[in-house]
Amino acid sequence: MHSSNGDLYHRERETALLLEAVGELALGRPTVATVHGTRGIGKSALLNAIPGMLPPHTVVLRARCHPSESQFPYSMVSQLFDPVLGQAAGGEVPVPGTEEARPTHEALLTLLRATRSLAVERPVAILVDDLAYADEPSLRWFTYIARRLDNLPVLLVATLPTSAAAQVTDDLGPLPYLLRMWPEPLCETCTTALVDRAFDSPVDQELAALCHTLTHGNPLVLHDLVTRLRRTHVPPGAPDPDQVLPIGSQALSETVLAWLAENEPAASELLTQLAVLGPDTDPAVCGALSRRGEVHEQQARETLIRAGLLEAGPPARFAHRAVRPAVLARVPAPERLELHGRAAAMLARLGAPVRQTAEHLLKAGCGWGLDVLRGAGDQAAGAGDHESAARYLRRALALLEEPGEPGDSSGSGSGSGSGSGSGEDPTERAESFLDLTVRLGAVELHRDLDACVRQAAAAADSPLGPVRRAEALARLASPALVARVEGAQPFVRVCSELAALPSPPRGQLLRLAAQSLLTGHRSGLRRAARLAAGSPWDTPALSFGGALAAAAAASGRYGTARRMALRVAAGPGDAADGPASASTTGLVGAALALTWTGDLAGAAALAEELITIARAADDLAGVLLGRLIRGDIRHRQGEAAAALVDADTALRLARRLGGSALACAAVSNAARALVGLGRADEAAALLADEPPAGDAHPFIKALSLQAQGTVAAARGEHAEAVGLFLDCGHRLALRGITNPACVTWRAQAAQSYLALGEESAATTILDGAPREPGGASRSAAAPAPEKALLSPAELRVAELVVRGCSSLEVAEKLFLSKRTVDTHLGRIYRKLGIHSRHELAGALGENALV
Repeated sequence: MHSSNGDLYHRERETALLLEAVGELALGRPTVATVHGTRGIGKSALLNAIPGMLPPHTVVLRARCHPSESQFPYSMVSQLFDPVLGQAAGGEVPVPGTEEARPTHEALLTLLRATRSLAVERPVAILVDDLAYADEPSLRWFTYIARRLDNLPVLLVATLPTSAAAQVTDDLGPLPYLLRMWPEPLCETCTTALVDRAFDSPVDQELAALCHTLTHGNPLVLHDLVTRLRRTHVPPGAPDPDQVLPIGSQALSETVLAWLAENEPAASELLTQLAVLGPDTDPAVCGALSRRGEVHEQQARETLIRAGLLEAGPPARFAHRAVRPAVLARVPAPERLELHGRAAAMLARLGAPVRQTAEHLLKAGCGWGLDVLRGAGDQAAGAGDHESAARYLRRALALLEEPGEPGDSSGSGSGSGSGSGSGEDPTERAESFLDLTVRLGAVELHRDLDACVRQAAAAADSPLGPVRRAEALARLASPALVARVEGAQPFVRVCSELAALPSPPRGQLLRLAAQSLLTGHRSGLRRAARLAAGSPWDTPALSFGGALAAAAAASGRYGTARRMALRVAAGPGDAADGPASASTTGLVGAALALTWTGDLAGAAALAEELITIARAADDLAGVLLGRLIRGDIRHRQGEAAAALVDADTALRLARRLGGSALACAAVSNAARALVGLGRADEAAALLADEPPAGDAHPFIKALSLQAQGTVAAARGEHAEAVGLFLDCGHRLALRGITNPACVTWRAQAAQSYLALGEESAATTILDGAPREPGGASRSAAAPAPEKALLSPAELRVAELVVRGCSSLEVAEKLFLSKRTVDTHLGRIYRKLGIHSRHELAGALGENALV
C-alpha cells in the first residue's frame, strides 16, 4: 500500500532487496523475484514501486492476471508483449486463436527469442501481478523463461498468493538468481502513521491500536477500514470502541472474508464452522463435517492463521473479537441451524461430552437428544452452572411435550429410550415428565425460587399417584418455597393425600408434613407425629421436629417448642439419608422456635450452623433463610448495625433468586434495623421502593406491616402506626400465631397509643383485656358474682359473643386464633355452669354488659 507521496510503509527490507536486484540489472545480470503473501498484504504495492527504481530507458512489460482470463491461452503473454510487438518481437509471439497458441517447446522458444531480442540493447523488467491466475500456457512460459535468463539483463518479478507459492517456486528449482520475498503485516507504528495520514491529523492511540488489531496489519483492509471510519465520521481524537468494532467487522467481512470465500473455499468453510460451533471445536469434528479430512482441515487452519483471522494456538482462538461477528453475519440462519444439527449428531456418535453436544442441540432446535439433554443438565448442575442446567432441562421437557417422535441421542431420528412419540407407554411418558420436572425444580431452587414453585406445582399434578408425587416433592422440600402461598399449596395438598393412605412412606410424609407446618397448616400432622415418635430421629424426623417446634412456639407452647428445638439442635443420627434441604428445614424451624421462646443465644448458634451447612451445599436459599433469621435475632439483641448487614445480604440473595416474598422479609428486617440506627427516612424510602408482598406467607405480610408501623412510629405518625400494628396482629391471629414474641406488635402498638394519649387502649392491647365497664347504666348494687370469676381475656370474649359475634369474628377482633377463642368459651361455660352461648347473656346478668 502506498502513501500519498509514494513511500511504502514497513517495507524497508523488501525495498532494499529490490534495489539490489535493480543494481544487478544495471550490471547486465538477471533476477527472478517472487513476492508472496495473503490478499491485501501489499504485494501489488511493491510491484508498482519497481518502475521508479529502474535505470533510465529500461523496457517495462507489465501484466495483471485475472481468473476470468485463465481460459484464454497466452492472455498474460499478450498483455506483456502487445505494447512492443511491432518494435522488437517482429510478430513472432503467438497470440490466442492461432495454431501456435499451445504450450509447445517451439512456442516457448519463440517467446524466449522475443525476450532476448528486447534485452539486446536495453534492460528489461517483466512485472506480473497475481501470477497464480495466469492461463496455463503463460504460466508455463513464465517458469520456462525464468530458468533461461543467464547473462541477460532481465528482472522478472511476480506476485503470488500464499497458497500458490510452493507450486511456482518448485517449478523454478534452485536458481542462483531467485529471490523470494514475504512482506510482513504492518507494525503498530506504521499503522499509526498510515491512519494519521488518512485522517490528516494525529489520531487517538486507542483508535490506532484498535485499527491495527482489527486489520492484523493488512494494508488493504486497513485502508478500507479507515475509509469507512471517515465516512461514518468517527472522531479520531476520542473514538468510541463500540462504534468502531461493528465498522471493523464489516470491513473484514467485505475484504478478507470475501477473498477467502472466492479463493480459499476450504479455509472459508472451516472459518464458518469455527464461528458457528466455537473456535475450540475438535479438528476431527471439523474434518468430518467438511468431509475433507484432518489434513486438509489443518491446511485450511494454517491459511486462516496467515490471514490473521486465527491465532496459532492451540487452542484455536479468533485473532480479535470482531472476527466471529463478521463471519456469522455472512452465514444465513438456515445454514447455522443445519450446521449445529450436523455437529450435534456427529458429536453424539463420537461420544463427545454431553454438554458440548447439548449446546448444539439447543441452537439447532433438534427434535431428538432427550438423554443427552438430561445428562448435560446433571453435569451442569453438579458443576454449579445452574443457568445452563436449567436451559438443558427446559429443552428436554419441551421435547416431551412436542408432537411426533423425537429420536434417540445419536440423532438418528427414530431411536427408543429417549423419545416421547405416540407409541410410547403413557406411564413411561409421565414418569419421564415427572423426573425431568423434579430435576429442573432442583436446579431452579438454586437460581429462581418462583420457577421452582411452578415445577413443584407441576410435580403435584402428576398422574402417577400420591406416593410418586410425594417422592418428587420431597426432593424439592425447602422452607424457601413456602414463603409464598402458591409455593405452599402443592406440599399441603400432596401431604393430605399421602396421610390418607393406609401405609404412607415415612420419610416423604415427614418432609411434606414439615413443609405444611411451616405454612401454618396441619395436614397429616397426627400421622406424621406417630411415625416420627416410633423411630429414631433421622433427617426426615428432624425436619418434621423443627417445623413442629416452630408451630408450637407460634401458638405459645413454650415448653414443647424448646424441647423439640433442642432435640433438633442435637443433630440427626444419620445425616446421609436426605438432601441438604431436609436438614435446612429442621434448622430453620428450630431456630425460629428458640427465637420466639426467648433463647436468642441458642437460636443464633442454629442460624450460624444453618448458614454454614447451606454454603457447603451451594444452597443459596438456605443461606438466605439463615441470614433472615440471624438478622431478626440481632435486631432483638439491639445490634442494629449487624442486623442491617444480614438484611442487606439477604435482600441481595432474594433478588438473585427471584424470591419476591423473601425479599419483602429482608426489606422489613432492613427497615427495622435502619430505624434502630436513627435512619427512619432511609427506612421509609426502602419500604416505598419494595413491591407489595403479593401472595407472601401471612407471617411475612405481618412482618412487613410491623416494619411499616415501626417506621411510621419513628417518624411521629402514631395514628398510622397503630393501624399498621393492629393489621399486623389481625393477620397473625388468622394463622393462629398468638405468641406475642413472634412479632412484637403489641408492645409497639401500646407505645403508639400512649403517644396518642390513649392509656386504656395501651393497657388493653398489652394484656388483651377490655376496659373495665362502668357508668350509670351499670347496677352497682347488684354485681354479677359469676362475672368476677372470669379473667379479663375471658370477659372480653364473653362480651363479644353476647353481642352476636361468631368465634371467628371474636378471633379477628382480639387477634387470637379461633381455637383459642373456643378454649376460652369452654372455660367460661364451665365457670358459669352453662352449656351454650344462648345462655351466656342470662348467666352474666341483665345489666352485665354495656
